[in-house]
Amino acid sequence: MAMNTIISFSPQQLRQAADIKEKITGLEKQLANILGATSHAQPKARPMSAAAKAKASAKMKAAWAKRKAQASAKPVKAAAPVKKGKRKMNAAAKARLSQLAKARWAKAKAAGKTKL
Repeated sequence: MAMNTIISFSPQQLRQAADIKEKITGLEKQLANILGATSHAQPKARPMSAAAKAKASAKMKAAWAKRKAQASAKPVKAAAPVKKGKRKMNAAAKARLSQLAKARWAKAKAAGKTKL
């Protein structure tokens, strides 16, 4: 089915189509009023007063000036982090852990819980 072009319509048909379109638009508005729905148009932007614009501008300029001042100040070198040495276990602690482990293994073997 081919689309008709506007040129192929008579002036009477074009007027009739425009009238129908106006009726549809009016009915949509009435329906929106009845249902309390708003149109799908985007909300209007709230304009700022001149005083509000000046106040916002002054705050931003102050913030940028503060950042610029901090960036231009000589950076302070951070102290090198102190490296902690590896923890070393003394011989007495190693012997105690070894003794405890051997006791656990002996107990497990006695209970028959080892799978070798």
